[in-house]
Amino acid sequence: MNDLSDRSGDAPKDDPETTDREKNRFSARAMRYGRVGANVGGVAARMAGRRLFGLDSETEKEAAALAMALGGLKGPIMKVAQLLATIPDALPPEYAEALGKLQSHAPPMGRGFVKRRMAAELGPGWESKFANFEYEAAASASLGQVHRAVAHDGRDLAVKLQYPDMRSAVEADLVQLGMLFSVHRRMRPAVETSEVLKELSDRLREELDYRREAGMTRLYGEIFASDAAVRVPEVLPALSTDRVLTMTWLEGGKLLDYKDSPLEDRNAIAQAMFRAWWYPFSHYGVIHGDPHLGNYTVFEDGGGRAAGINLLDYGCMRTFAPKFIQGVIDLYNGLLREDRALVVHAYETWGFAGLSNELIDILNIWARFIYGPMLDDRVRTIADDVDPGMYGRREAFQVHQALRDKGPVTIPREFVFMDRAAIGLGGVFLHLNAALNFHDLFDEAIAGVDVGTVTQRQSEAFSLAGVPLPGADASETVS
Repeated sequence: MNDLSDRSGDAPKDDPETTDREKNRFSARAMRYGRVGANVGGVAARMAGRRLFGLDSETEKEAAALAMALGGLKGPIMKVAQLLATIPDALPPEYAEALGKLQSHAPPMGRGFVKRRMAAELGPGWESKFANFEYEAAASASLGQVHRAVAHDGRDLAVKLQYPDMRSAVEADLVQLGMLFSVHRRMRPAVETSEVLKELSDRLREELDYRREAGMTRLYGEIFASDAAVRVPEVLPALSTDRVLTMTWLEGGKLLDYKDSPLEDRNAIAQAMFRAWWYPFSHYGVIHGDPHLGNYTVFEDGGGRAAGINLLDYGCMRTFAPKFIQGVIDLYNGLLREDRALVVHAYETWGFAGLSNELIDILNIWARFIYGPMLDDRVRTIADDVDPGMYGRREAFQVHQALRDKGPVTIPREFVFMDRAAIGLGGVFLHLNAALNFHDLFDEAIAGVDVGTVTQRQSEAFSLAGVPLPGADASETVS
């Protein structure tokens, strides 16, 4: 990414529509096409060409080359690549495997970028607004990097800076992704990806809106205000803009550092994570859509024992209409009671269309895998004596094979991040090897939930936090 593209002026913008020099710009998109297009477009062309002339695919070689090329890029294409690896048959399996290994840790940008970004967003005297600011990034990812700072009142802070020209990068990368999808659609995939692309596009654009992320952080702060096991950072509005987000720093240890801790500690962490994910969904219709290990840290009690989790990074969030929440609960109860009519009703509520008995049976394979631990009323691990490396692979293979015969199936947009996040959460539980009664935990999470109460609770909480209701345009933020 070119540092020089971040010369955005010396003061905050009053009218972003007319003065924002980093909004989606043709010149920046053209530069991005040049960097990404040669990789993604070239691979897509080779895939199409080999298929056109009846040649054997070289997907393993092409996938490895693509993963290597994308691994050094900042921006959305890397985040999208990782997400696609969790959606069965959204891309050829060789691509999913190679792209799934990408790490969202690009080298941070240097001091020059930091000074320009902070001056552009907080004004030329920005350093005086902090008691201390560390120029060396504490962490870096695909869309931005985080710096430690200290407020004048002594609080430790985390300051998140968005990389330059990310809006243009998102639009350019989505065009390239659409090209790859269009080629894959000609290869009899099990999954029709048009809705997947729309969903990814909307979520990525939202993730660039730091004001929305600030609102989501406030929302979760209200949801867990009285919960001792889940901590949420506090946003400092006076030090936050569209591309700089300043929050309190939550001190904690890496989750993987607790893999060998006593079972009691691992269970405490897993129980806090279960509640941090399922309670906001069932009661407010919102999920943390990026449950990878880097978005959690563990805080301890006075005796050095794990006491709960710090929930970090609220950029990738997904909100849902209350009827979708009821569909999730209906599917759980339908599977639990073997009530096929309720199961079908749940799928229809989610937005699955053209359901046949064969397709319902296929969907049930995956549903029973996702819901399995919660349907089983006993203390168990997530994998339940299945090798962690094989967890879910048998079910994914069965679904893939069946859909290739009956598909392609169009996945409802709401399902994309719901499924991905549930799998990611299960992966964290695998690392912890926690043993809990997930059935009881889920029953507690959905107790007393109905469409009417969720609708009212959601409306009030979203309005207080200043975030849009599900289905509302980003510009229609409730205030």
